[in-house]
Amino acid sequence: MVEFALVLPVLLVVLFGIIQFGITFNHYVSLTDSVRAGARTAAVSRMSANPTLDTVNKVKASTDLDPTKLTVTVTSTWQHGDDVVVKATYPYSISLFGFVVSSGNLSSTTTERVE
Repeated sequence: MVEFALVLPVLLVVLFGIIQFGITFNHYVSLTDSVRAGARTAAVSRMSANPTLDTVNKVKASTDLDPTKLTVTVTSTWQHGDDVVVKATYPYSISLFGFVVSSGNLSSTTTERVE
């Protein structure tokens, strides 16, 4: 019983650390997928009235992350054959029992060629 009482806090910290890391990794994968979808939309929307807004809306709509915290930037000249770069950032925070272990911004960038 004494050994269990000594080891239990360490096991709980490791368990909750794995859970927090998994949640953060899930956010990163979701962010990367939404940026890819937005870049594909940007690549085919050269003739749109506002291709930048269409791209930002696609990135925000194709993810389950909080769109108010999602920052999206689109860089392109919108000329046929030029590159369009879509970058998105999303804040993260890994905390264990109320103590912030790590925090910052997740970032993903995708480049597509304008069709």
